[in-house]
Amino acid sequence: MQVRHIVLLSLGLAIATVIGCGTTATPTGTTATPVTAPDARYVLADEPVDAQPVIAVRKDAKDGDEVTITGRIGGDVDPWVKGRASFLIVDPSLIACSERPGDSCETPWDFCCDDASHLNQSKATIKIVDDKGDTVATDARELLGVKELATVTIRGQAKRDEAGNLTVLAKSVYVKR
Repeated sequence: MQVRHIVLLSLGLAIATVIGCGTTATPTGTTATPVTAPDARYVLADEPVDAQPVIAVRKDAKDGDEVTITGRIGGDVDPWVKGRASFLIVDPSLIACSERPGDSCETPWDFCCDDASHLNQSKATIKIVDDKGDTVATDARELLGVKELATVTIRGQAKRDEAGNLTVLAKSVYVKR
């Protein structure tokens, strides 16, 4: 009997070692790779109450204004800037293709089901910047722990180009979980 307990104990330790090695056990007994934890230097714990949707900020913000803007990550097939903390957001009033009955779009975050001219007036570029004003050289998905269609609220400075496009130089981001 003592031998059987030692074998079971050894088997239990081996299973615990395998499960604990870089993966997370799920309730069904399968394992999943853990999600990268967001970088606390750029992530807000609480949602700002003064946020305005993308369309309103595009309409009212002037170059250099401090803004708090909210939207969903998307607006293009690939809304990310590879290797940088920069991405596109769209106004929260837009409906993703996946939220439309009967739509089978493979990239619902591109909002291709919406009128193109309306979509262009509903987008903003977000660049998360460091203390020197440079875009952080870490992919936003890793930095913030986000993916397409996530709702985010950003605090930062508005930058307008000659065509009126809006870029927000973000100091902090709230990610709705």
